Amino acid sequence: MIYPTPRAILLVAAGAAPSLIVALAAPGYWVASLAWLLAVGGLILADVLLAPPAGSVELELKAPGSLGVGRAAEARLAAVFPKAAPRAVELALSAGERLALEPARQVAAAAGRRAEAAVTLRPLRRGEGRFEAAWARWRGPLGLAFIQREAKLDDVAVITPDVQSVTEEAVRLFSRDAPFGAKVQQDVGEGAEFHALKEYQQGMDLRSVDWKQSARHGKLIGREYRTERNHHIILALDTGRLMCAPLGGAPRIDRAINAALLLAFVSLKLGDRVGLFAFDARPRVASGVTAGAQSFPLLQRLAASIDYTTEETNFTLGLSTLLGRLDRRSLVVVFTDFADPTSAELMIENVGRLLRTHHVLFVAFRDEELEGLVAAEPRAPEDVSRAVVAGTLLQQRELVFERLTRMGAQIVDAPAGRMGTALVNAYLDAKRRDLL
Repeated sequence: MIYPTPRAILLVAAGAAPSLIVALAAPGYWVASLAWLLAVGGLILADVLLAPPAGSVELELKAPGSLGVGRAAEARLAAVFPKAAPRAVELALSAGERLALEPARQVAAAAGRRAEAAVTLRPLRRGEGRFEAAWARWRGPLGLAFIQREAKLDDVAVITPDVQSVTEEAVRLFSRDAPFGAKVQQDVGEGAEFHALKEYQQGMDLRSVDWKQSARHGKLIGREYRTERNHHIILALDTGRLMCAPLGGAPRIDRAINAALLLAFVSLKLGDRVGLFAFDARPRVASGVTAGAQSFPLLQRLAASIDYTTEETNFTLGLSTLLGRLDRRSLVVVFTDFADPTSAELMIENVGRLLRTHHVLFVAFRDEELEGLVAAEPRAPEDVSRAVVAGTLLQQRELVFERLTRMGAQIVDAPAGRMGTALVNAYLDAKRRDLL
C-alpha cells in the first residue's frame, strides 16, 4: 500500500493558493496552475521508486509458543529489507482478544537490513492466543510517500495457567519437606513397600530389623522400605457455570486448574501416574494417565484447552463416563462447586459411586465472601439479613461436606490462595495412610 505523507500534503496545500490566484487572474493560463501539482506528484512518484518496494520486505514474528496467565512475555517483530533498511520503520502487531499487546505500534530504528522491535504480551485468559496480522510502514528517501507492508499471521501462543507459579510452589514444598517419595524412605509406617535387605546400621528404626534373616546371617539385618509409587491420580475438573464464576478476582476454574497442575507436578515427581478429565454438560477433556516429569507439558496443554462455559454441569454423565474409564483403583480428585444441598444431590450420588472402588479427594474453595458477611459487624437491617442468608448457605455447605465425609470422601476445603498447598498435603497424607 502506498499513500502520501503529511509532508506531501503540505506541499500540495502550499501550491494550491498561488495556483488559484493565477487561474483567477489569467484564466487563459489555468493549465499552468496545474504545474505545481504535477511537480509534487512527480516527486512523490520518484520517492516511491527510490524506496524499498513493499513486496520485497519480509515480516518476522518471534513469539513464545506458550504463555502463563498473568505473566508477561516478550515477542519480537522484525522487518527484513532486501538491501539497507530506512532509518526508521513503524511496526505494528494485532492479536485476538486473549492477548494484550504493549505497545501495539512503535517506531524501530534500523540496523543494516533489519528493523526490529520488542512487544510485551500480556495473556488475559486461557486458550489460544492468535496473532492476526503484522504491519511495517516506512517513508521514501524524500519523505513524501509511505510504503506499507501487511502480512496475515497464523501464529498461535497457547495460553496456559500460570505454570511458573506452580513450579515455584512445588519447589518450595519440596525444599520444605525433604521431598517425600523422591528418595528412599526409611519408614516402615503405612504407605511404604519393601525395597531391599541391608545390614543394620546405627540410627535405623528397630522395627525394621528382620529377625529371621538376622538369625540366618548371624548379624542384624534390616528391611529397607520406600514409598509406594505408580498410583493413578485422576484430576476431575467440573468446568460448568458455577466454576466459571469469579472468586477473589479470578474464575474458580482457573484457580482449580492451578491447584490441579501443582498436584500433577508433585505426583509425577513422586512416581505416580496422572490423568486429566474435564466435564460440564458433557465430557470435554479425557486423557489417559501419564508418567514422568516429562509428561507435565502435555497436561499443561490439555488444561489450557479447557474453555469457559455457561452450561450447567451434568454430574451423572460426567462422573459416570469417568468411572467407566477407570480400570484400577485410583485417587480421583474432584474439583467442583455447588449452590445448595438440593443442587448437590446428583453430585453426591455420583461421587458415592466413585467411592465404592476409588479414593476421592473432594476439593471445594472456601467462600471467604460469605464468611466475611457472617463476621461483619451489622450497621443496618440489610446487614443482618445478609449475614443470616450467608450463615445459612455456609451451614448447608457444611452439611454436604459431612455427608461426603461419612461416605468416605476426603474433603479439601481451603481459601483460594492456599488451595494448592492444602491439596498437596491431602495427597501426601493419603499416600502415607495407604488409602490409594
